[in-house]
Amino acid sequence: MAYVNEHYLKLAAGYLFPEIARRVTAFAADRPELAKEIIRCGIGDVTEPLPASAIRAMCGAYEELANRATFKGYGPGTGYESVRAAIAEGDFRARGLAIADDEIFLSDGSKGDCGNILEILGSGNRIAVTDPVYPAYVDANVMFGNTGAAIVGGGYEGMTYLPCTAENGFLAEVPSADAPAPDIIYLCSPNNPTGTVMDRARAEAWIAYAHKHRALIFWDAAYEAYNRDPNAPKSIYEIEGAHDCAIEFRSFSKSGGFTGVRCGYTVLPKRVMAYTRAGTAVALHPLWTRRWNTRSNGVSYTVQRGAEALYTAEGKREVRALVDFYMENARILREGCERLGLKTWGGEHAPYVWCATPAGHDSWGFFEHLLRNARVVTTPGAGFGRCGEGYFRISAFNSRANVEEVVRRLARV
Repeated sequence: MAYVNEHYLKLAAGYLFPEIARRVTAFAADRPELAKEIIRCGIGDVTEPLPASAIRAMCGAYEELANRATFKGYGPGTGYESVRAAIAEGDFRARGLAIADDEIFLSDGSKGDCGNILEILGSGNRIAVTDPVYPAYVDANVMFGNTGAAIVGGGYEGMTYLPCTAENGFLAEVPSADAPAPDIIYLCSPNNPTGTVMDRARAEAWIAYAHKHRALIFWDAAYEAYNRDPNAPKSIYEIEGAHDCAIEFRSFSKSGGFTGVRCGYTVLPKRVMAYTRAGTAVALHPLWTRRWNTRSNGVSYTVQRGAEALYTAEGKREVRALVDFYMENARILREGCERLGLKTWGGEHAPYVWCATPAGHDSWGFFEHLLRNARVVTTPGAGFGRCGEGYFRISAFNSRANVEEVVRRLARV
C-alpha cells in the first residue's frame, strides 16, 4: 500500500495566486464582453522584454550547443563556476562583502529555494514567519511537516507568527525574552507584500537574536534591486555576524525579468551551522552542496549565460533601466492611491503598493469590487495572513499605459 504525505492534507486552501486566477477566470466567463478590459495587477509577473545583453548571451549559448566543439551536456548541479564568480563579485565582493564563489548556489528561483532548504534541516524546528507573509514560506513548511493543523480564520498550529502592522511600520519585531524562541526565522526585505524595507538597526537586532538562540535567519532578498533606502541593508551580510547564522535567497525574476526564464540563487556561507539533537554543530554548506548534486542537474546552460550577462557593464545598465521603469510605475500607483485618500505604504523601495481597504470592505470583498467595477485585479491582503486582512496589494509590474489606466479606474470606483 502506498502512503500519501498527509501533511499536504493540512493545507487550508488553494495557493493564493491560483485562487485569484480562478476568480478572474470565472468573472471573465460570466462577463465575456468585459474580459478584454481586465488589467492584472495581482501576481507580481513582469511585462517588459528581457535585457538585450541576456538575450544575446542566451542566443550565443544556443549556438554553442549547435557545435560539437562547444557543446555542453550535464553541468555542475550548483552552477557553472564563471556564473557563480560573476554573482559573488557583482552582488557581494564589489560591495565589500566576503562571499566566496562556491557559497553561491544557482537554482530556478528563490521561491523553490525557500522551501527546498528545509530538506537539509531536521524535523521539529519551530518556524517563525511575518504576518502578512509571502504564502510560499508557510505552505512549504506545512508540506514538510513543520506545523500542526490549520487554524480557523487563518494560520497553522505550531507556527510562530510575527505581526507586522501599521503600528510597527509593517516590520517584524524581535520576540520578547519570555516568548518561545523560534529556530528558523523567515524575513523578507524589501517585503512582499507590504513593500516596506527593514532598517539596519532592526536587522542587527535580528542577527543578535539568532546568535543568542542559535537560530537561523532565512533572508529573502528577491527584491533587493528595488531597495533605494541607504539605511536599509541590501544584503543581510552587511550586518556583522550574519555569515554565521543567515542564508540569503535571491532571484533574477524581477531584477532581470526572468520570471519565465527561471533563475535565482541561494547564498550559504560555510560558517553557517545547525545542530544535532546531541548539540553537535554541523556546517550546512556541505549538506546543501550534496543536496544539489544529488537532486538536481542544475539550471540550464543557456539560462545561466543569460544571468551571467546581467553582470556586464551593459547588463547592469539594462537592469537599472528595467528596475527604474517598474519603480516609476510604483510611484504612479502610490501617488494615485494617495490622491484617492487611501492609506498607502510601499512603492518607494519595492515594486508593490500596499493599501488599506476603504471602510465597509474586507480584503476579498474589495478584490471582487475592483474586479467587477473597475476590471482591475489586485491581491487581497487576507491571502497573506491574518494581519493582511483589511489591506490589498497592487503590483507595479505592468505596462505604463495599464498602470495609468488603473489609476483612472480606481478614481471612478
